[in-house]
Amino acid sequence: MKSRLIHEKEGERTFALVFQTDDEVMEGLAAFLKEQRIGCARFTAIGAFLGATLGYFDWEKKDYRKIPTVEQVEVLSLIGDVALKDAEPTIHAHVVLGRWNGSTLGGHLLEARVRPTLELILVESPEHLRKKHDPESGLALIDL
Repeated sequence: MKSRLIHEKEGERTFALVFQTDDEVMEGLAAFLKEQRIGCARFTAIGAFLGATLGYFDWEKKDYRKIPTVEQVEVLSLIGDVALKDAEPTIHAHVVLGRWNGSTLGGHLLEARVRPTLELILVESPEHLRKKHDPESGLALIDL
């Protein structure tokens, strides 16, 4: 993955991240956030994956059902946010993937392998958000 700071003003920084073939998206993004000490951000991306694992939150089980895809797919929309949980940046990302026949698949992005590229724009906020465990859902949710 390559990255570049493309804008900075009043504590807000904007980065362009370009993932290359075989890069794992969630691992690469997590490493970048730690390296840059980013605790609050929003991001969008487009590109393509060789394969991905999506998740659908099962309310009864309080866990994600995994949805694997092992085919070349287009990233039609990838959006997400970053907030701190236990002083560590936590990524929450949703994705819509386009298949060869025009059908789509969507959900929470758990992992994905890039092919050939993923272009991600990340905007850091000067104010950090924090996540807190929600006993009802079992999830870490942003606590305002």
